[in-house]
Amino acid sequence: MTVHSTVIDLIGNTPTIDVSNLSPNSKVRIYAKLESQNPAGSVKDRIAKAMVQKAEQEGLLREGSTIIEPSSGNTGIALAMIASMKGYHLKIVLPENVSIERKQLLQVWGAEIISSSGELGSNGAVKLAQKLSDENPDWVFLYQYGNNANPDVHYRTTGPEILDDVPGVTHFVAGLGTSGTLMGVGTYLKEQKPDVKVLAVEPPSGEAVQGLRSLDDGFIPPVFEEWEGMKVLDGKRIIRPAESVEYTRILSSRCGIFCGISSGAALAGAIRTAEKIDKGEIVFVVCDGGWKYLSTGAWTRPLEEVVGSIDSIIYF
Repeated sequence: MTVHSTVIDLIGNTPTIDVSNLSPNSKVRIYAKLESQNPAGSVKDRIAKAMVQKAEQEGLLREGSTIIEPSSGNTGIALAMIASMKGYHLKIVLPENVSIERKQLLQVWGAEIISSSGELGSNGAVKLAQKLSDENPDWVFLYQYGNNANPDVHYRTTGPEILDDVPGVTHFVAGLGTSGTLMGVGTYLKEQKPDVKVLAVEPPSGEAVQGLRSLDDGFIPPVFEEWEGMKVLDGKRIIRPAESVEYTRILSSRCGIFCGISSGAALAGAIRTAEKIDKGEIVFVVCDGGWKYLSTGAWTRPLEEVVGSIDSIIYF
């Protein structure tokens, strides 16, 4: 096996698992891209590494610099791991109602947590981080929603990995959060295979599947517009909170994949797509692992209780 110099070198090159046993159509294969296998546990490891490297190259970051970033968890955790290794001070603006494991992981790697309103969710964290950044111009605000390094790293790495693993891919399905994964992977795949369909998984407008967002709710990430998101996307799959939890449990019980609930939403979107096509090969993204959410009871409590608590606890 290869010996790596640091765990940062382990980011990317994640495995792909065939989960076609879940497909409702025998002529449609479904594959899960396990971004949960990154060292800090999520797809956000990729963008954290890319954003830090870009800021270093631009001379914005040097040892002792302070980074501020809004996050509902995964980006913050990945940044905390990297910042602790590189000697940066990290301030994460975090909604107060995230799961306790997320706060603990940030603290393990030495990040300072600045709490924002739980009621305002990720949008509230973004607004507070912007305000603090304006008040402290010496802090480095990476801003994942508007940082081109976010979709670019998926264009350079995640997209090629998917095509190498599944050369017959016909559909790519992923959650719409910052939109970086969809924009980067989608753009790459369409350049290589123009017939590939790129589909966003969204909750219904006004309903909460944290970690995902509906464009109809008003906030459109700047990288979505810069990468011409409406041209990249071929459609949406609207997945409700109960489906997200249900399919998260299915991934665990039938495939042994222990993942976060936004990954269940992505699987539900892939299955919905398989029902609509005659044949094909669908790839969806498992964004993170389930071990960050055990305290929520998402796998052990009755489904209706879990869905009812989604508004009070940020799961993903």
